[in-house]
Amino acid sequence: AERAVDRMEQLINDLLVLAKQGDGIDAVEPVALTELARECWTNLSTTGATLRVETDRTIMADRSRLSQLLENLFSNSIDHVDSDVMITVESCDDGFCVVDDGPGVPADDRENIFKRGYTTTRDGTGLGLYIVSEIAAAHGWEVTLAGSAESGARIEITGVEEVAGESGTPGT
Repeated sequence: AERAVDRMEQLINDLLVLAKQGDGIDAVEPVALTELARECWTNLSTTGATLRVETDRTIMADRSRLSQLLENLFSNSIDHVDSDVMITVESCDDGFCVVDDGPGVPADDRENIFKRGYTTTRDGTGLGLYIVSEIAAAHGWEVTLAGSAESGARIEITGVEEVAGESGTPGT
C-alpha cells in the first residue's frame, strides 16, 4: 500500500508538471547551472548518491522549468541504479549534460526513453524523461542520449544559449 501511494504521488506530480508544459516559455533569464544543480539536488532523496558539478556556465533559461529538467534527470539516475551513483553535470559542445556512472541504457531501450509512457521499471510513470524532452523542446533545445566514458547514461542538452562572458567564452 505504501509503495502504491508513493507511485500515485509521483504520477500526480509528473502529470502536474506535464500539464504546465503546454504553457509557452514567455521569459528566460540568466541561470547559473552550478547553483541551480545544487539547489535541485537538495530537493531530492539522494541517499547513497553523489552530485558533482563540473561546469561554470550561465545559460538563458526558464529557471523553474530548468529545475524540473534537472530534478527529473537526477531522479532518473537515482531510480535506475541499484547501488551508489555518481551524477555529474558538465559542459558539452553547445550546452550541458548530465552523466551518471550506472549501467547505462540497454540498446533496446535507447530510442524509446524520451517517449511518453515508456518505462523500464514496474513503479515508473514513463513521464520523467518525456518531461525532460518537452522542457528542452520548449526552450528550443535538443536532448539526446549519448554513451558515457564510465559506461553510464549521458543525457546531452544542446542548442543552449550561454550568457556571454560567464564562463570565459562568448555565448552561443
